[in-house]
Amino acid sequence: MADTAVKSFRSRIDAVDLAPLWDVFDLLMTREPRPRAMPALWRYDDVRPHIIDSGSFVSAQEAVRRVLILENPAFRGRSRITNTLFAGFQLVLPGEVATAHRHSQAAARLILEGSGAQTTVEGERITMRPGDLVLTPAWSWHEHHNESAEPVVWLDALDIPLVAYLDAGFEETGDGASQELTRAEDDSRARFGANLLPVQISHQSLSSPLHAYPYERSREALEKIKTTGDVDPYHGVKMRFANPLDGGHVMPTIAAFIQLLPRGMKTESCRSTEGSIFTCLEGSGTTRVGEQRLEWGPRDVFVVPGWYPVRHEAKSESVLFSFSDRGLLEKLGLWRELCA
Repeated sequence: MADTAVKSFRSRIDAVDLAPLWDVFDLLMTREPRPRAMPALWRYDDVRPHIIDSGSFVSAQEAVRRVLILENPAFRGRSRITNTLFAGFQLVLPGEVATAHRHSQAAARLILEGSGAQTTVEGERITMRPGDLVLTPAWSWHEHHNESAEPVVWLDALDIPLVAYLDAGFEETGDGASQELTRAEDDSRARFGANLLPVQISHQSLSSPLHAYPYERSREALEKIKTTGDVDPYHGVKMRFANPLDGGHVMPTIAAFIQLLPRGMKTESCRSTEGSIFTCLEGSGTTRVGEQRLEWGPRDVFVVPGWYPVRHEAKSESVLFSFSDRGLLEKLGLWRELCA
């Protein structure tokens, strides 16, 4: 009789689009995070032939952006590397132009291979070199030019899954292949990248007004801090890229970091709620993500889902760059770190 009454009750509430919370409470209110993303690694030497080969199948004009997506094994077919972030290898061949457009999604780019190509962001031309971090804030016009004699490859990180979840995505294509240059080359670095700020600031974006962070300067800072012996047992020498206006993260939804691990260093275990995408810029080593062991070298990319215990071991002095969703989690009061 009781079973019949329960079935009848469930049928009645189902008819009016209701469902009992007690059936799914343990799935919705977990005692700790249960990330759906999986640890994974992409060896650059293995994927590079496919990246270069893609240039023979589709032009930059046809593809809009010629990108090979890094799909997390847990999210195949869903175009994401973590639950909130997209990552991809983008190729621009000599002489090509990836035409101007803008979109709601914020983008950050880590240059991996090739020097001398340029990206234009809101009328400012920026020359890209390996290791540089280049920002394309949400809804900013941008295009890419490769006037060098070699292919250029970078790692894209965008908040595409997050924007899609919020149903807040817009995209607009420019009238021509290129936007008008309205600012001097590297203008934002002159205004915001020398420990100086303009007396009058009209910047309205929530993202950093500094569109490029050269690797040369980042590497110099890491080296000087290392010589002081100020090496954290969990992260080595780790710095975050900052918005020069308020000291916050470079973008509301994408944070960026760089860290140096001295040769032979074995970090202690640490976990946090952010999902991180790491790229090795120098050196080689191993990262244990939970029970999985990931061996990395120059330009390899690996993903650490949130709340997985992480330990790095550097075979040689190494520099790791990383993107994550930490800035967003901090603003929502959801970022937590546990190091032991």
